[in-house]
Amino acid sequence: MTRIALIHALSHSVAPINAAFERDWPEAVRMNLLDDSLSADLARGGSGLDAAMHARFQRLAQYAVDTGAEGILFTCSAFGPCVEAVAQRHAGIPVLKPNEAMVAEAVQAQSEGQGKLGLIATFAATLVSMPPEFPSGVALEPALAEGALDALNAGDTQRHDALIAAQAVALRNRGCTRIALAQFSMARARTACEQASGLPVLTTVDSAVRALRLRAGQVPR
Repeated sequence: MTRIALIHALSHSVAPINAAFERDWPEAVRMNLLDDSLSADLARGGSGLDAAMHARFQRLAQYAVDTGAEGILFTCSAFGPCVEAVAQRHAGIPVLKPNEAMVAEAVQAQSEGQGKLGLIATFAATLVSMPPEFPSGVALEPALAEGALDALNAGDTQRHDALIAAQAVALRNRGCTRIALAQFSMARARTACEQASGLPVLTTVDSAVRALRLRAGQVPR
């Protein structure tokens, strides 16, 4: 059985990705590493993804590898360059950013003539780090669902979903034809977004599991 390390910077990311694995790749042996100070330190530190933050990611990844992990999936979208550095160091195993597979799907849709993609996040730093991961040819319209992450932290999941759905509607009104939810913690709002906007909604969770399974050489059933 393949051992996969899931490394989280938000506690809210743990349940969505584990549910996706349980549904789409239950044979994988999962280990969950959570450091919820990563996002908090990034938000208040003012120094961005500096050398100290990179070093923290390298230590987390090395710990995972030392336990026998044969693949690593990072589940927070705000740390792309840190994950890329980990992937370079551990080139012998698949190391994925959470949004890689969703970006690939968006690029494919763009090549098929679909229109502008609305990208919603609840963590402001994600809208700094994630858009550069899309090729320049992808028409992208970012939006921050302000207050949604605070609502989720307070246990108000209904308000969390409603605030994200409101941004989906606003993006539709600005000409977007598809919506992408940038963070794993947002996957629960997919149905609310679809119902409110009438647009197709991409999430990072399911596509990440499919991509990791493929890269690990495991053929889906």
